[in-house]
Amino acid sequence: MNTPSRRTLLLATGATALSLTATGCGSGPKTASSDAATPKQGGRLRAAFAGGGTNETLDPHLANLFVDAARAKALFDKLADYGSDLSAVPRLAESWEPNAALDTWTVKLRRAAFHDGRPVTAEDVLYSYRRIADPKRAFRARASLDPVDLTASRAVDAATVEFRLKRPYAEFPNVLAAFGAYIVPKDADAFTEPVGSGPFRFVSFKPGSSLLVRRNPDYWEGAPHLDELEFLIADEESARVSALLGGQAEYAHELNPATARAHDGKGKVEIVRLRNSAMQGFVMKTDRPPFDDKRVRQAFLLIADRKELVDGALSGAGEIGNDLFGKGCQYYPAGLPQRTQDLERARALLREAGAENLKVTLDTSPVAAGFVEAAGIFKEQAAKAGVTVEVKVGNKDTYWKDILDGGTFASYRSGAMPIESHISQRLLTKSTTNATHWKQADFDDLYTQAQSTRDLAARTALYERMQRRLYEEGGFLVWGFADWLVATAPTVRGVAEDAPANTLDWARFDRLWLA
Repeated sequence: MNTPSRRTLLLATGATALSLTATGCGSGPKTASSDAATPKQGGRLRAAFAGGGTNETLDPHLANLFVDAARAKALFDKLADYGSDLSAVPRLAESWEPNAALDTWTVKLRRAAFHDGRPVTAEDVLYSYRRIADPKRAFRARASLDPVDLTASRAVDAATVEFRLKRPYAEFPNVLAAFGAYIVPKDADAFTEPVGSGPFRFVSFKPGSSLLVRRNPDYWEGAPHLDELEFLIADEESARVSALLGGQAEYAHELNPATARAHDGKGKVEIVRLRNSAMQGFVMKTDRPPFDDKRVRQAFLLIADRKELVDGALSGAGEIGNDLFGKGCQYYPAGLPQRTQDLERARALLREAGAENLKVTLDTSPVAAGFVEAAGIFKEQAAKAGVTVEVKVGNKDTYWKDILDGGTFASYRSGAMPIESHISQRLLTKSTTNATHWKQADFDDLYTQAQSTRDLAARTALYERMQRRLYEEGGFLVWGFADWLVATAPTVRGVAEDAPANTLDWARFDRLWLA
């Protein structure tokens, strides 16, 4: 969508233990506004997001875009969601408890109601999950539900669901928190006027234009401060910023670092940095030359000047990485030494591998902010170690498919997810998105062992063993973690700062108020 005029925009406008209850799940999120501020009731907040065109739907199981997820969160609930450390936090589920074998989990539901007054029951949960798992439907959460035997799972009573699993799975709460795994009323299949159990109730919807929702006074977690919330569609970043500056919106999602820097501290808008929202790095194919030799991989890990990459490619809006996914998340081995550039050691490793004067192609694309810039910076860094890097800029429409099995070295990023999910989706022999082609049977065995380990400390130790192995010889060169940037009007209060995108406190419009 081109940058709209004012009139056009107005018109278009973890569980940390195997048994967990909602009590004592941690303090509330740190917010951009003063914690001492008293929330104010009332008003309409207008939030500008990039959209999905006239084919947009409010079916929460079809959520793919950020605006889809934000709208679904306003209208619906999941059984659990991800906290800021990517562990599962109870939502409609009040508690979950496994059997000794970790292949059956009993979930207790809290008292909650849909917008039409019907209680949320175990039958609604099973209907929702079976709908998502329908092989004839293209619902994103279907893969996350794969460990569950939904035919054998059952409603014990109205408030209790017994989930039977296909195999022992210690991280089952991650299934409950999966992206798109929202609970809808049983038999719901049309969402033109959706009925959910979320903090806001549906008012009106114009696909590709706007969604208006109104405060749910009966929400189980407490009614929102806002009277109304309106989602506005503005695909171009400049349009979202213009709407904010022009008083047509109070919240603008997804700014690039240069835009945020230009407006930060000038009083017209407030910039909120959602830290650790996206891993930034490169992937090396470990099954083909030159990266089938771990010494070459280790050399490349030592070539990178991570601070220079963060400062140059992300305009400083992020923090350095240490070649592992999930910094700050549950199971992350924070005690590993921070890897720094060591060109002399990198040259020695390349000599040992017979790879002096190495030439490699680095695939990249403008598919994500900072990709092309980071490739150029790394090219210069590699030259200092005697490595020639040819940067190849590919088609952004096919980039992710192209690099999954093609090429040898490529730009990469990932949004927030549990470390367990990252491993299962990307680092096992049968993982479908294994971009580094890391296929090690003993590594797979460690993961299987971790999933069958009930004791949290023992399971954490197994995850650390896996990650130490990846740190020493894996195919991910993780140079940074990018902040996700949003902007608000100075009157907006309550935006969480420690909430990576797609976690519980991201886009929590029920917690916001207008001063």
